[in-house]
Amino acid sequence: MLNQLKTPRRVVITGFGCVTPIGIGKDEFWKSLSLGKSGTRLITSFDPTPFKVQIAAEIPEFDWRAELAAKDRQHVPRTVPLAIAASREAMADSHLLADELTAEERGNFGVVLGTGGGGLSFTEKQFGFWFSGNAGKGSIYTIPASTHGGLSSELSMFFGLHGLSHVVSTGCTSSTDAIFYAAQHIAFGRQDRMLAGGVDSPISPGILKGFEVMGVCTKEWNAEPERASRPFSADRSGMVIGEGAWIFVIEELEAALQRGAKVYAEIIGYGSTCDAYHRVRLEENGVEPARAMKLAMDDAGITPQDIDYVNLHGTSTLLNDRIETKAIKAAFGEYAYKIPMSATKSQIGHPQGAAGAAGVAATLFAINGSVVPPTINLDLADAECDLDYVPNFPREHSVRIALCNCIGFGSKNSALILRSIEP
Repeated sequence: MLNQLKTPRRVVITGFGCVTPIGIGKDEFWKSLSLGKSGTRLITSFDPTPFKVQIAAEIPEFDWRAELAAKDRQHVPRTVPLAIAASREAMADSHLLADELTAEERGNFGVVLGTGGGGLSFTEKQFGFWFSGNAGKGSIYTIPASTHGGLSSELSMFFGLHGLSHVVSTGCTSSTDAIFYAAQHIAFGRQDRMLAGGVDSPISPGILKGFEVMGVCTKEWNAEPERASRPFSADRSGMVIGEGAWIFVIEELEAALQRGAKVYAEIIGYGSTCDAYHRVRLEENGVEPARAMKLAMDDAGITPQDIDYVNLHGTSTLLNDRIETKAIKAAFGEYAYKIPMSATKSQIGHPQGAAGAAGVAATLFAINGSVVPPTINLDLADAECDLDYVPNFPREHSVRIALCNCIGFGSKNSALILRSIEP
């Protein structure tokens, strides 16, 4: 039987962990959001001087080796320790310790991750070993480690979780889709708890060159990296590649309340569409991103006027920001001008498949702190981007219901709606 329950259960977020360019750990991430901190800097993980693009939002001072046993360090991509660290924090934040779970609890505790590149940078490194006469440095697990599905398997093995273990890869919408997919399994009684979110680490010579060739990354701010990601500003010139992991514990509301867990928000709506138009570009009319947002609101049983905040995709590219603005207006009508909204990528760059989860994490900050994070570097008004993007400074604002918007390669669109749990 597909659905074990006729009436869906309410699904909530009870734990949160992250490893990001602007802070390691939930508290540091939220603090940096409130300060308008930029995580963009000159690339240090390899020599960027041969490239026109020399900046990225790298994670500083993350000791990835501490997350893995010595025997495993050669055989997994960077995304694995990032996801482990974020998941460990999420479980601790939710007051769940893996070694204290019963066999039954482990059997109904799943993992769903969203990623865009998965182990692509790892594959690039291994091929470099093999074809440069250094095959002995390569990993015998190159093929399984390079597949996206290996990411969730590594988490399942690390924490001893025997529930479903899946990876969603739909480009930039990956982790938004993964969170909803996980929520559905809980809503219909297929799993009791899930680790869900996103992880990506696409900062490597080959990937950087690929983005450079595609012409989507800014080349104009190498001397001032912190100013490079500037969504919705008229002088924006392209995105900044980022990396990171944002992982959540999600479970059924009543079970969470019974064990005294903190509830950050409830997942109440989701919508997804495809422009079916182009490998990379959105269609200019913005119809399908708008329809995804409308579907999410319909799914949640709310109207545009119920939304208190929108977390934008906001990549800092000329096309994306303009079309997303048009889509917001189509979805919300005149009310679009009354909603505060912000682009988290102005601070963390674009972490590809983890972007949606990063937006959810920023939205939890808005819901639980009654503070809307800013869109930094918004210095010059754009006549075609004329909404309230909360420029440069955070704003105190009560947020009960929020929409997280995501737009991905292949012209995919996904929207997720979160709601606070009233006392």
